[in-house]
Amino acid sequence: MVIKFPFYFKPGGEDRTIHVYLPNDYYDSDERYPVVYMFDGQNLFHDWDATYGKSWGIADFLDHWGKKVIVVGMECSHHGHERLFEYCPYGFTEKNVGKVVGRGVKTMNWFVKDLKPYIDKNYRTWPHREATAIAGSSMGGMMALFAVLRYNKVFSKSAAVSPEFFATLPLFLKELTRNKINPDTRLFMSWGTEEDKRGWMTKRIMKMEEAVQKHGVSTWLYHQQGGQHCEGDWEKQVPTWMEFLWN
Repeated sequence: MVIKFPFYFKPGGEDRTIHVYLPNDYYDSDERYPVVYMFDGQNLFHDWDATYGKSWGIADFLDHWGKKVIVVGMECSHHGHERLFEYCPYGFTEKNVGKVVGRGVKTMNWFVKDLKPYIDKNYRTWPHREATAIAGSSMGGMMALFAVLRYNKVFSKSAAVSPEFFATLPLFLKELTRNKINPDTRLFMSWGTEEDKRGWMTKRIMKMEEAVQKHGVSTWLYHQQGGQHCEGDWEKQVPTWMEFLWN
């Protein structure tokens, strides 16, 4: 089942809709569950909520998967370029994008200090890092990667699906030198052949994998044949990264 409620997002100065998937027998037991936090909550569960009319279908997958988890999705900003700024941890300028004012650190601080404590208080979760994952696509994929590096004491697992790097790869590599990374960390990164015809994404993701492996991180790279930068193709990856993160 999926429930929705407004929750105040202080960095944006407004309520954001939170989408929460609970196992169907949640209210029939006293069981506790691990949690996956995700970005772009409107695109995760149902087509009727999705920005472009197609979701990841995560609720349907989890209803029939062997492991029971809670998934918490934060809905993104729908104002102008605010999503880009809120889902980017660094400020940079890139010729195809222009100047990006990164507010991703504020977004992640809100996840860690406001949203996660609320979820742990109001739902039966396992709150420790080994039972806490984060995932997202595109800019959300960039944030999922950033989160597992900067906030490794909170998140032990990450799925960075089609992560946007733009000009930020050197900053991510510096991030590794500034934070202690627990070798009990799993990182899934993926990209589609149709979104990387020039090979730039491939080089950046492989460079990132090489760097995190030096810290003992377990990785899985998934190059989706025919994959494009869209929810329909990201839906096909859900079983792969869920299995890698949890089983």
